[in-house]
Amino acid sequence: MANLEGKVALITGASSGIGAATARKLAKAGITVGIAARRLDRLEELKSDIEKDGGKAITIEMDVADVKSVETGVGHLVAEARTIDILFNNAGLMPLSDIDEFKIDEWHRMVDVNMKGLLNTTAAAMPHMIAQKSGHVFNTSSIAGRKVFKGLTVYCATKHAVTAFSDGLRMEIGKKHNIRVTCIQPGAVSTELYEQISDPVARQQMEDLRTQMTFLEGDDIADTVLYALKAPTHMNMAEMFVMPTQQEW
Repeated sequence: MANLEGKVALITGASSGIGAATARKLAKAGITVGIAARRLDRLEELKSDIEKDGGKAITIEMDVADVKSVETGVGHLVAEARTIDILFNNAGLMPLSDIDEFKIDEWHRMVDVNMKGLLNTTAAAMPHMIAQKSGHVFNTSSIAGRKVFKGLTVYCATKHAVTAFSDGLRMEIGKKHNIRVTCIQPGAVSTELYEQISDPVARQQMEDLRTQMTFLEGDDIADTVLYALKAPTHMNMAEMFVMPTQQEW
């Protein structure tokens, strides 16, 4: 997929952070980007920015945890752009808290979005890749998909699941359907994830990290995605572990 001009991508969690940055980068590379999220107003602003820069974007109001919403959104993108060549499963939540606070609603929402949402979008988009015998799936895992951190236990569990699913997916569809799978595993990234932390102490701990290191930006992960897309077709960048230089853990 070294020649990206005219390809079509679906990006979930595209209203901010890594998703928005990746949409901009891919659009500049000549890819039509289907930008999906729940916040339609933010997507319209992003679409306007992309089009001003000469790119093409299609807004898709989508809740990845809702199967019907995903199917409708994918159907809309295919109707507009005819196919899907790239899927970036990027939507995610990270409401940090210790287990003994029993924030069960937050646990279930993380599982619904971080894991089930990824399954929903994969199931809806992949048949189009299988039909054309080519494609590239990106899944956003995390350093939390490799290690476990206090206060992030459920989040880590979901991201470990994303990492495991990505590897299994690669083994099952790579050779059989000529579809590449890349698991992106970032360290600390400056995103809106921290705004979802309801526990004030835990949120302050995360904010304090910003004084200890220079976080990655969404553009850094977008560059990583673009690098993997431009790799020769015989090469699959299966895992990409991207860390701030100053991050030791």
